[in-house]
Amino acid sequence: MPKPPTIAIVDDDEGVRASLASLVRSLGYQARTYGSGPEFLRDGVSEQPACMISDVQMPAMTGDRLQEVLLSAGVRFPIIFMTAFPTEDVRRKVLANGAYRFLTKPSDGDTLIRCIEDALAEPA
Repeated sequence: MPKPPTIAIVDDDEGVRASLASLVRSLGYQARTYGSGPEFLRDGVSEQPACMISDVQMPAMTGDRLQEVLLSAGVRFPIIFMTAFPTEDVRRKVLANGAYRFLTKPSDGDTLIRCIEDALAEPA
């Protein structure tokens, strides 16, 4: 039986990480959670996630900066950004750099589920 896809969750809010991980697991996927971009990068990308859900506003490294670091390393997978502080500049920037979606917090579960499933259905 194939291993279920892994979704990486990067958010500095522990409650958000826990609720997103619970949602991801309820869909039958594996979840790996990280409190910051540097924590995700330290974990290494030897086993690249199938998809990432990332906050934008985080103290150690913003989500858009994490995206830039991954792209410069040649690492590409769908990234769903979520933020409570949306700006048009950041939205444009992350989407231009290949982000899968840009959502405003709080986002409802159905929207997140649809985004995750659509991202995983996209050809690699």
